[in-house]
Parts: sequence; C-alpha cells; structure tokens
Amino acid sequence: MNQRARITMPEEDVTALIESSQKLQLATINPDGTPHLVTMFYGLDEGRIAFWTYGKAQKAINLSRDPRVSCLIETGEQYAELRGVLLYGVAEPVDDPGRVLEVGMQIARRMTPGVSDEDLRPFVELTGRKRLAYVVERTRVVSWDHRRLA
Repeated sequence: MNQRARITMPEEDVTALIESSQKLQLATINPDGTPHLVTMFYGLDEGRIAFWTYGKAQKAINLSRDPRVSCLIETGEQYAELRGVLLYGVAEPVDDPGRVLEVGMQIARRMTPGVSDEDLRPFVELTGRKRLAYVVERTRVVSWDHRRLA
C-alpha cells in the first residue's frame, strides 16, 4: 500500500472531522482566475457544509459567476498530527429566507457554544438581512491523517 492510501481517512473519520470543526478555508474563483481564499465559520445542512456571507462580499460576487468552491478543514501542529479534509464542490445558493436564517443560527451555535437560541436569534436576524447562504454539494473529497503513519 502506498503512503497516500495509508493516510486517507475512512468516510466516518471525514464526517467526524467536519462535524467537530468550526472553521474552514473557503476558496472561490476571482474574475481573473486566481483563488480568493478566506476563513469561514460554517454549519451543517444534512451533513453538507453550509455558510453565509454578506451579499456584497467578494466570495458572493465570485459565486454568482462561478459556483465552484474548495473547502479545507485541517487540524494538527506537528507533521505526525496533521489531519485534513479538502472538499471540492459547488456552492448552491439558499433562496428561502427561513433557511438562510437557519444557516445563520447553525453557524452562531457553533461559534458560541452554550449561548441559548433565544439570545442568538436577535443578532442572527439582524445580520441575516444582508446575508446570502450557501450549501456545498460535494463533487470530490481528499483526506489525510498522518497519525496513520505511526
């Protein structure tokens, strides 16, 4: 077995890393073809990455032109600890305002564990007026877990 195959995570480990993390690196494609890379907090919509952003943000402008994205979730400090998931996919816009609010609530809950929905909702509703939400449909997954090399 080659080293690449040895470090590939099984699907349940991929799912566990996605569920346990809060942030990811989101890459969209600028008009000139270069990547636009930002850190985003995210939620989960039936296991799929869900995020929101202001409608005038560069990533939203990029996604309106080309919905392809890459999402990187990684952890570990030393080489032998590195784990990560790279999702390639298409960011599908969420059109229903109620679902946009729910994506915002999912993200807020993950960002502020222990804070009640009652306390989060006014902020999410206020900021959500200017936001767009997206759900990422995966097209390819690449993973690695260097702990498997030991």
